[in-house]
Amino acid sequence: MADDKSPTSYSYEQAGVSIAAGNALVKAIAPLAKATARPGADAELGGFGGFFDPRAAGYADPLLVAANDGVGTKVKLAIDHDRHDAIGIDLVAMCVNDLIVQGAEPLFFLDYFATGKLDNGVAERVVAGIAEGCRIAGCALIGGETAEMPGMYAPGDYDLAGFCVGAVERGEQLTGDKVRDGDVLLGLASSGVHSNGYSLVRRLAVDKGWRLDRPALFDPETLLIDALIEPTRIYVKSLLPLVRSGRIHALAHVTGGGLLENVPRVLPLGLHAHVDADAWAQPRLMAFLQAQGHIEPEEMARTFNCGIGMVLAVAVEDVPDITWALSEAGETVYRIGAIRRGARGCTVAGSAEAWSAREAWSATHNA
Repeated sequence: MADDKSPTSYSYEQAGVSIAAGNALVKAIAPLAKATARPGADAELGGFGGFFDPRAAGYADPLLVAANDGVGTKVKLAIDHDRHDAIGIDLVAMCVNDLIVQGAEPLFFLDYFATGKLDNGVAERVVAGIAEGCRIAGCALIGGETAEMPGMYAPGDYDLAGFCVGAVERGEQLTGDKVRDGDVLLGLASSGVHSNGYSLVRRLAVDKGWRLDRPALFDPETLLIDALIEPTRIYVKSLLPLVRSGRIHALAHVTGGGLLENVPRVLPLGLHAHVDADAWAQPRLMAFLQAQGHIEPEEMARTFNCGIGMVLAVAVEDVPDITWALSEAGETVYRIGAIRRGARGCTVAGSAEAWSAREAWSATHNA
Protein backbone atom coordinates (compact mmCIF):
# COMPACT_ATOMS: atom_id res chain seq x y z
CA MET A 1 0.00 0.00 0.00
CA ALA A 2 1.46 3.35 -0.98
CA ASP A 3 2.43 5.84 1.72
CA ASP A 4 0.00 8.77 1.30
CA LYS A 5 1.38 10.92 4.12
CA SER A 6 1.90 14.51 3.01
CA PRO A 7 4.98 16.50 4.09
CA THR A 8 4.39 18.66 7.17
CA SER A 9 3.62 22.24 6.26
CA TYR A 10 5.49 24.73 8.47
CA SER A 11 4.58 28.33 9.25
CA TYR A 12 6.27 31.24 10.99
CA GLU A 13 3.53 31.06 13.66
CA GLN A 14 4.53 27.47 14.48
CA ALA A 15 8.12 28.64 14.92
CA GLY A 16 6.92 31.10 17.57
CA VAL A 17 6.63 34.34 15.61
CA SER A 18 3.23 35.97 15.12
CA ILE A 19 3.14 38.34 12.16
CA ALA A 20 -0.45 39.22 13.05
CA ALA A 21 0.55 40.22 16.59
CA GLY A 22 3.35 42.40 15.22
CA ASN A 23 1.00 44.13 12.80
CA ALA A 24 -1.53 44.67 15.58
CA LEU A 25 1.14 46.27 17.76
CA VAL A 26 2.19 48.67 15.00
CA LYS A 27 -1.44 49.69 14.57
CA ALA A 28 -1.88 50.17 18.32
CA ILE A 29 1.22 52.32 18.83
CA ALA A 30 0.80 54.48 15.72
CA PRO A 31 -1.30 57.09 17.61
CA LEU A 32 1.34 57.21 20.35
CA ALA A 33 4.03 58.03 17.80
CA LYS A 34 1.82 60.54 16.01
CA ALA A 35 1.32 62.42 19.27
CA THR A 36 5.07 63.16 19.34
CA ALA A 37 5.08 64.91 15.95
CA ARG A 38 7.10 68.13 15.81
CA PRO A 39 8.35 70.47 13.07
CA GLY A 40 10.53 68.42 10.76
CA ALA A 41 8.77 65.10 11.39
CA ASP A 42 5.26 63.81 10.85
CA ALA A 43 5.94 60.74 13.06
CA GLU A 44 4.02 58.30 10.84
CA LEU A 45 4.97 54.64 11.34
CA GLY A 46 4.99 51.79 8.85
CA GLY A 47 7.62 52.70 6.25
CA PHE A 48 11.12 51.32 5.91
CA GLY A 49 12.60 54.42 7.52
CA GLY A 50 11.64 57.75 9.06
CA PHE A 51 12.23 61.15 7.48
CA PHE A 52 13.28 64.31 9.27
CA ASP A 53 13.73 67.77 7.73
CA PRO A 54 16.22 69.91 9.75
CA ARG A 55 15.28 73.00 7.75
CA ALA A 56 11.65 72.67 8.81
CA ALA A 57 12.91 72.45 12.39
CA GLY A 58 14.52 75.88 11.98
CA TYR A 59 18.16 74.93 11.43
CA ALA A 60 20.34 76.74 8.90
CA ASP A 61 23.67 74.91 9.11
CA PRO A 62 23.25 72.12 11.66
CA LEU A 63 25.70 69.57 12.94
CA LEU A 64 23.97 66.27 13.62
CA VAL A 65 24.71 64.49 16.89
CA ALA A 66 23.71 60.86 17.51
CA ALA A 67 23.39 58.83 20.69
CA ASN A 68 22.21 55.35 21.55
CA ASP A 69 21.73 53.58 24.86
CA GLY A 70 19.71 51.05 26.81
CA VAL A 71 18.26 50.83 30.29
CA GLY A 72 20.44 48.04 31.66
CA THR A 73 19.20 45.65 34.31
CA LYS A 74 16.59 48.15 35.49
CA VAL A 75 14.51 46.42 32.78
CA LYS A 76 14.57 43.27 34.90
CA LEU A 77 13.03 45.11 37.83
CA ALA A 78 10.29 46.41 35.53
CA ILE A 79 9.60 42.91 34.23
CA ASP A 80 9.62 41.17 37.60
CA HIS A 81 7.31 43.72 39.22
CA ASP A 82 4.98 44.62 36.32
CA ARG A 83 6.26 48.19 36.09
CA HIS A 84 6.34 48.54 32.30
CA ASP A 85 4.77 52.00 31.97
CA ALA A 86 7.77 54.23 32.69
CA ILE A 87 10.77 52.17 31.61
CA GLY A 88 10.45 53.76 28.16
CA ILE A 89 11.02 57.18 29.71
CA ASP A 90 14.34 55.87 31.01
CA LEU A 91 15.25 54.72 27.52
CA VAL A 92 14.62 58.15 26.02
CA ALA A 93 16.27 59.97 28.93
CA MET A 94 19.52 58.07 28.63
CA CYS A 95 19.82 59.14 24.99
CA VAL A 96 18.50 62.71 25.02
CA ASN A 97 20.45 63.72 28.14
CA ASP A 98 23.59 62.60 26.30
CA LEU A 99 22.67 64.87 23.38
CA ILE A 100 22.00 68.02 25.39
CA VAL A 101 25.49 67.82 26.92
CA GLN A 102 26.82 68.31 23.38
CA GLY A 103 24.58 71.36 23.03
CA ALA A 104 22.24 69.47 20.69
CA GLU A 105 18.46 69.59 20.64
CA PRO A 106 17.01 66.05 20.33
CA LEU A 107 15.06 65.84 17.07
CA PHE A 108 13.95 62.27 16.54
CA PHE A 109 14.03 58.92 18.29
CA LEU A 110 13.86 55.27 17.26
CA ASP A 111 13.45 52.29 19.58
CA TYR A 112 14.29 48.60 19.48
CA PHE A 113 12.11 46.20 21.51
CA ALA A 114 13.18 42.55 21.57
CA THR A 115 11.38 39.65 23.23
CA GLY A 116 10.92 35.91 22.97
CA LYS A 117 7.16 36.05 22.52
CA LEU A 118 5.32 39.27 21.85
CA ASP A 119 2.82 40.33 24.51
CA ASN A 120 1.09 43.30 22.94
CA GLY A 121 -0.25 44.56 26.27
CA VAL A 122 3.25 44.81 27.72
CA ALA A 123 4.83 46.13 24.52
CA GLU A 124 2.21 48.85 24.15
CA ARG A 125 2.81 50.00 27.74
CA VAL A 126 6.54 50.16 27.10
CA VAL A 127 6.13 52.12 23.85
CA ALA A 128 3.66 54.47 25.56
CA GLY A 129 6.47 55.30 27.99
CA ILE A 130 8.86 55.87 25.12
CA ALA A 131 6.36 58.25 23.52
CA GLU A 132 5.95 60.08 26.83
CA GLY A 133 9.73 60.45 27.12
CA CYS A 134 9.85 61.85 23.60
CA ARG A 135 7.08 64.32 24.47
CA ILE A 136 9.00 65.49 27.57
CA ALA A 137 12.20 65.87 25.53
CA GLY A 138 10.48 67.52 22.56
CA CYS A 139 11.62 64.96 20.00
CA ALA A 140 9.59 62.87 17.56
CA LEU A 141 9.24 59.09 17.74
CA ILE A 142 9.57 58.35 14.03
CA GLY A 143 10.20 54.62 13.95
CA GLY A 144 11.51 51.52 15.61
CA GLU A 145 11.80 47.77 15.50
CA THR A 146 9.92 45.05 17.35
CA ALA A 147 11.79 41.75 17.26
CA GLU A 148 10.09 38.53 18.31
CA MET A 149 12.85 35.94 18.75
CA PRO A 150 11.76 32.61 20.24
CA GLY A 151 14.46 30.93 22.29
CA MET A 152 16.50 34.10 22.78
CA TYR A 153 14.72 35.33 25.91
CA ALA A 154 13.12 33.68 28.94
CA PRO A 155 9.29 33.84 29.02
CA GLY A 156 8.14 37.38 29.78
CA ASP A 157 11.59 38.92 29.31
CA TYR A 158 12.39 41.73 26.89
CA ASP A 159 15.17 44.21 26.25
CA LEU A 160 15.27 47.75 24.93
CA ALA A 161 17.63 49.97 22.97
CA GLY A 162 17.13 53.55 21.89
CA PHE A 163 18.63 55.70 19.16
CA CYS A 164 18.32 59.48 19.03
CA VAL A 165 19.59 62.17 16.66
CA GLY A 166 19.86 65.83 17.57
CA ALA A 167 21.17 69.00 15.99
CA VAL A 168 23.14 72.05 16.97
CA GLU A 169 24.03 75.01 14.77
CA ARG A 170 27.62 74.84 13.61
CA GLY A 171 29.87 76.68 16.06
CA GLU A 172 27.43 76.42 18.98
CA GLN A 173 28.26 72.86 20.06
CA LEU A 174 29.56 72.20 23.58
CA THR A 175 32.98 70.58 23.50
CA GLY A 176 34.47 71.62 26.85
CA ASP A 177 36.80 74.17 25.27
CA LYS A 178 35.01 77.01 27.14
CA VAL A 179 35.72 75.59 30.59
CA ARG A 180 38.09 77.78 32.61
CA ASP A 181 39.95 77.69 35.92
CA GLY A 182 37.55 79.19 38.47
CA ASP A 183 34.33 78.01 36.81
CA VAL A 184 31.61 76.95 39.23
CA LEU A 185 30.02 73.50 39.16
CA LEU A 186 26.25 73.40 39.53
CA GLY A 187 24.44 70.12 40.09
CA LEU A 188 20.85 69.35 39.10
CA ALA A 189 19.00 66.93 41.37
CA SER A 190 18.33 63.44 40.07
CA SER A 191 14.96 61.71 40.36
CA GLY A 192 16.44 58.60 41.95
CA VAL A 193 18.92 55.96 40.83
CA HIS A 194 18.20 56.83 37.17
CA SER A 195 19.44 53.93 35.00
CA ASN A 196 22.84 52.93 36.35
CA GLY A 197 23.96 50.78 39.24
CA TYR A 198 21.03 48.37 39.06
CA SER A 199 23.15 45.23 39.03
CA LEU A 200 24.27 46.25 42.53
CA VAL A 201 20.74 47.28 43.53
CA ARG A 202 19.34 43.92 42.45
CA ARG A 203 22.16 42.04 44.20
CA LEU A 204 21.35 43.89 47.43
CA ALA A 205 17.64 43.16 47.01
CA VAL A 206 18.34 39.42 46.85
CA ASP A 207 21.05 39.24 49.51
CA LYS A 208 19.17 41.44 52.00
CA GLY A 209 15.75 39.91 51.32
CA TRP A 210 14.03 43.18 50.48
CA ARG A 211 10.26 43.10 50.16
CA LEU A 212 9.90 45.47 47.24
CA ASP A 213 6.10 45.42 47.47
CA ARG A 214 6.26 46.94 50.97
CA PRO A 215 6.64 50.63 51.93
CA ALA A 216 10.23 51.85 51.82
CA LEU A 217 11.96 52.22 55.20
CA PHE A 218 12.98 55.75 54.23
CA ASP A 219 9.53 56.76 52.89
CA PRO A 220 6.44 55.00 54.32
CA GLU A 221 4.26 56.66 51.65
CA THR A 222 6.11 54.94 48.78
CA LEU A 223 6.54 51.27 47.91
CA LEU A 224 10.21 50.35 47.68
CA ILE A 225 9.79 49.12 44.09
CA ASP A 226 8.30 52.48 43.08
CA ALA A 227 11.22 54.36 44.64
CA LEU A 228 13.69 52.14 42.79
CA ILE A 229 11.88 52.24 39.43
CA GLU A 230 11.39 56.06 39.35
CA PRO A 231 12.27 57.08 35.77
CA THR A 232 15.38 59.02 34.84
CA ARG A 233 14.85 62.77 34.81
CA ILE A 234 14.97 64.42 31.38
CA TYR A 235 16.81 67.76 31.55
CA VAL A 236 16.50 68.85 27.91
CA LYS A 237 13.84 71.56 28.06
CA SER A 238 15.32 73.14 31.20
CA LEU A 239 18.82 73.33 29.74
CA LEU A 240 18.27 74.06 26.05
CA PRO A 241 17.56 77.84 26.39
CA LEU A 242 20.66 78.28 28.55
CA VAL A 243 22.78 76.24 26.17
CA ARG A 244 21.65 78.43 23.28
CA SER A 245 22.44 81.57 25.28
CA GLY A 246 26.09 80.50 25.37
CA ARG A 247 26.35 80.81 29.16
CA ILE A 248 26.95 77.13 29.86
CA HIS A 249 30.58 76.14 29.40
CA ALA A 250 30.08 72.38 29.73
CA LEU A 251 27.54 69.76 30.79
CA ALA A 252 28.10 66.26 32.16
CA HIS A 253 25.34 63.65 32.29
CA VAL A 254 25.96 61.53 35.40
CA THR A 255 25.54 57.92 34.29
CA GLY A 256 27.73 54.81 34.76
CA GLY A 257 30.89 55.85 36.57
CA GLY A 258 29.07 58.39 38.71
CA LEU A 259 30.35 61.88 39.39
CA LEU A 260 33.96 60.73 39.49
CA GLU A 261 34.18 59.46 35.93
CA ASN A 262 31.59 61.53 34.04
CA VAL A 263 32.58 65.08 34.93
CA PRO A 264 36.16 64.71 33.55
CA ARG A 265 34.75 63.67 30.17
CA VAL A 266 33.87 67.31 29.44
CA LEU A 267 37.06 68.93 30.75
CA PRO A 268 40.06 70.05 28.70
CA LEU A 269 43.57 68.98 29.66
CA GLY A 270 45.00 70.82 32.65
CA LEU A 271 41.73 71.30 34.53
CA HIS A 272 40.37 69.33 37.49
CA ALA A 273 36.85 69.28 38.94
CA HIS A 274 36.52 69.49 42.71
CA VAL A 275 33.13 68.32 44.05
CA ASP A 276 32.09 68.97 47.66
CA ALA A 277 29.88 66.12 48.89
CA ASP A 278 28.72 68.31 51.80
CA ALA A 279 27.11 70.77 49.34
CA TRP A 280 23.85 68.83 49.10
CA ALA A 281 21.93 66.47 51.33
CA GLN A 282 22.36 62.80 50.45
CA PRO A 283 18.95 61.59 49.19
CA ARG A 284 17.28 59.10 51.53
CA LEU A 285 17.22 56.43 48.82
CA MET A 286 20.98 56.76 48.34
CA ALA A 287 21.54 56.63 52.10
CA PHE A 288 19.42 53.47 52.23
CA LEU A 289 21.44 51.78 49.47
CA GLN A 290 24.71 52.78 51.09
CA ALA A 291 23.66 51.51 54.52
CA GLN A 292 22.26 48.25 53.19
CA GLY A 293 25.44 47.47 51.28
CA HIS A 294 27.92 49.02 53.73
CA ILE A 295 29.19 50.87 50.66
CA GLU A 296 32.17 53.17 51.13
CA PRO A 297 31.70 56.82 50.03
CA GLU A 298 34.33 56.41 47.32
CA GLU A 299 32.39 53.49 45.83
CA MET A 300 29.14 55.48 45.97
CA ALA A 301 30.80 58.30 44.01
CA ARG A 302 31.74 55.99 41.13
CA THR A 303 28.63 53.77 41.09
CA PHE A 304 25.57 55.95 41.68
CA ASN A 305 24.62 59.53 40.78
CA CYS A 306 24.32 60.23 44.55
CA GLY A 307 21.49 62.68 43.95
CA ILE A 308 23.05 64.68 41.09
CA GLY A 309 21.90 63.76 37.58
CA MET A 310 23.51 66.57 35.58
CA VAL A 311 26.52 68.84 36.24
CA LEU A 312 27.06 72.28 34.70
CA ALA A 313 30.29 74.25 34.48
CA VAL A 314 29.53 78.00 34.35
CA ALA A 315 31.31 81.29 34.95
CA VAL A 316 31.04 82.48 38.54
CA GLU A 317 29.28 85.70 37.50
CA ASP A 318 26.54 83.72 35.75
CA VAL A 319 25.70 81.50 38.72
CA PRO A 320 22.80 83.60 40.12
CA ASP A 321 20.98 84.01 36.79
CA ILE A 322 21.48 80.40 35.72
CA THR A 323 20.38 79.10 39.12
CA TRP A 324 17.25 81.25 38.95
CA ALA A 325 16.40 80.18 35.40
CA LEU A 326 16.79 76.49 36.18
CA SER A 327 14.78 76.79 39.37
CA GLU A 328 12.00 78.50 37.42
CA ALA A 329 12.12 75.59 34.97
CA GLY A 330 11.48 73.16 37.82
CA GLU A 331 15.01 71.98 38.59
CA THR A 332 16.59 71.72 42.03
CA VAL A 333 20.02 73.32 41.76
CA TYR A 334 23.04 72.97 44.04
CA ARG A 335 26.40 74.71 43.92
CA ILE A 336 28.58 71.62 44.28
CA GLY A 337 32.14 72.65 43.47
CA ALA A 338 34.57 74.36 41.17
CA ILE A 339 37.15 73.89 38.42
CA ARG A 340 40.81 74.30 39.30
CA ARG A 341 44.10 73.80 37.50
CA GLY A 342 45.47 70.28 37.75
CA ALA A 343 45.47 66.89 36.11
CA ARG A 344 42.36 66.33 34.01
CA GLY A 345 39.98 64.54 36.34
CA CYS A 346 37.60 64.85 39.25
CA THR A 347 37.87 64.68 43.03
CA VAL A 348 34.82 64.15 45.22
CA ALA A 349 35.51 64.91 48.88
CA GLY A 350 33.42 65.03 52.03
CA SER A 351 33.59 65.50 55.76
CA ALA A 352 33.01 62.79 58.34
CA GLU A 353 29.34 63.79 58.27
CA ALA A 354 28.96 63.32 54.51
CA TRP A 355 27.58 60.05 53.14
CA SER A 356 27.87 58.19 56.46
CA ALA A 357 31.66 58.37 56.43
CA ARG A 358 33.66 57.48 59.54
CA GLU A 359 36.16 60.24 58.78
CA ALA A 360 36.90 62.91 56.19
CA TRP A 361 37.33 61.27 52.80
CA SER A 362 38.10 61.93 49.15
CA ALA A 363 38.10 59.98 45.91
CA THR A 364 39.93 60.98 42.72
CA HIS A 365 39.69 59.83 39.14
CA ASN A 366 42.14 61.18 36.58
CA ALA A 367 41.07 60.82 32.97
